[in-house]
Amino acid sequence: MGARARGTLIVLCGAIFLEGIDVAMLNVALPTIRADLGLTTGELSGVVSAYVLGYAGFMLLGGRAADVFGKRRMFLTWLVVFLVFSGLGGLATEGWVLLAARFVTGVAAAFLTPAGLALVTASFPAGPLRTRALGFYAGTAAGGYSLGLVAGGLLTALGWRWVFFAPVVLSAAILLAAIPLVRETGQRQAVRGLDLAGAGSITAAMLLLAYGVVRLESPGEGTATTAALLVGGAAMVAVFVAVERRSHAPLVRLGLLRTPALVRTNTAALLFLGSFAGFQFLVTLYLQELRGWTPLQTALALLVVAIDTILAPTLTTRLVNRFGPVPVLLGGLASAVLAYALFLPVAPDWTYALMLPSFAALGLAFSLAYGPLTMAATDGVDEAEHGLAGGLLYTSMQFGTALGLSAATAVHVGATAAGATGIDALRAAMAVPLAGAALGLVVVAVGLRRRTAVTVTDPAAV
Repeated sequence: MGARARGTLIVLCGAIFLEGIDVAMLNVALPTIRADLGLTTGELSGVVSAYVLGYAGFMLLGGRAADVFGKRRMFLTWLVVFLVFSGLGGLATEGWVLLAARFVTGVAAAFLTPAGLALVTASFPAGPLRTRALGFYAGTAAGGYSLGLVAGGLLTALGWRWVFFAPVVLSAAILLAAIPLVRETGQRQAVRGLDLAGAGSITAAMLLLAYGVVRLESPGEGTATTAALLVGGAAMVAVFVAVERRSHAPLVRLGLLRTPALVRTNTAALLFLGSFAGFQFLVTLYLQELRGWTPLQTALALLVVAIDTILAPTLTTRLVNRFGPVPVLLGGLASAVLAYALFLPVAPDWTYALMLPSFAALGLAFSLAYGPLTMAATDGVDEAEHGLAGGLLYTSMQFGTALGLSAATAVHVGATAAGATGIDALRAAMAVPLAGAALGLVVVAVGLRRRTAVTVTDPAAV
C-alpha cells in the first residue's frame, strides 16, 4: 500500500469514525441537553429519532447517488453539509432547531457513508489488500462508536455544545485532507434519465417505516398511528417495486435484491446491530438507573468493547484471508450470543468483574462480525453498484438499530407495567438482544451450509 493509498484510507476511515463518534457522543449528552434547553421527553426522543429518520430515509438514494453522480463528489459535498449542520446543532437555543439540525445531519450521513465505502472498495483491488483496507475501515467505524461513549462523557463535562462542535473540527480536518487525496475511482453508471418516481417512493417508504419503528418504543401510545405508518411504509415499498419494474433507468436494479448472499448479509447486519442497540440501552439503564453510575463511569465500563479497533485490522483480516468472510462472521455472531447469554442472569449487586466477560465477548463479536459484514456487502457485486450495495448495508444497520432499541424498550416497559421489579424487567428485556443475535447466527449458518454444499457438489459454481 503506497503513501497516497494509505493517506486515502486514513481519510475515509476518518469519515466513518466521525459518523460513529457523532452518534455515540450525543447519546451520552442527552440528559444534559434536556436540562439546558428544557426539552420534554418526546422532544428529547425526537433528537435521536430525527437523525434516524434522515439516515434511514435517504440511505438508498445516497448509495445510488454515489454510483451515478460520482463517489468523490458525493463524499465531499455531503461532508460539508455534515460539518455545517453539526455546528448548527451546537448553536441551537430552541428544541426545533436541534431537531432540524439532527435530521439534516442524518441525511448528510446517508449520502456520505455509502460513498465512503464505495471509495474504499474502488480504491483497492479485490484480494488481500482490499480485505486489509476494509478491516481498518470496519475497525475505525466500530471504534468510533465505542470511543464516542467516553469522548461524550468528557465533552459533556465541559458543556454539551462541544458534543456538536468537536465533529465540526474533525470533519473540517477530514475535508482539508480529502480534497487533495481522494480521487474519483471507477466509472459512473450511465444515466438515461433520473428515476424521480423511484427516488420519491423509496424515500417515503423508508421515512414512514423508520418513524413507525421508532414509535414502537412507546407501546400502547398511538398504536393506530404507528400501525398506519408501518402499513403506509410497506405500501410505498410495493409502489417502489412496481415503479422499478417499469423504469428504463431504475434507481435500484431489482435483480440485485434477489441475490441470496446479499439478502443474508443484510439480514445478519440488521440482527447484529439491532441486538447490540438493545443490549447497550439495557446496560445503560442497569448501570445508571439501578446502580447509580455516572455517564462517564458507564462509558469507561463499556470501553473494553472498543478492542475491535485493534483486532479488526489485525486478527480479523488474517482470518478472512484464510477462511473467507462468512465463517469469520459466523464466529462473530456466536461471540455476540455468548456475550448476551452471560449477562442474562444479571443481579443488582454484580461486580464489574462479573460484567467484564460479557463486554469482552461483545468486543470480540464486533471484531469478527463488523468487518466481514462490510466485506460481504459488496462481494460479487459489480463495482458500478458498490454505492448501492453500501446503501443497502447501512440501511439494514440503521433499521436494525432502531428495531432492536424499540423491541428492548417495549419489553422492558411492558414488564414494568405488569409489576416486574427493575432487575426482573431488565432480565426479561435482555432476552431480546439474545434472540436477535441467535437468529442472526442461524441465518449465517444456513448460508454457510448451502455454500459448502455447492462447493462440494460443483466447485466451478462458486
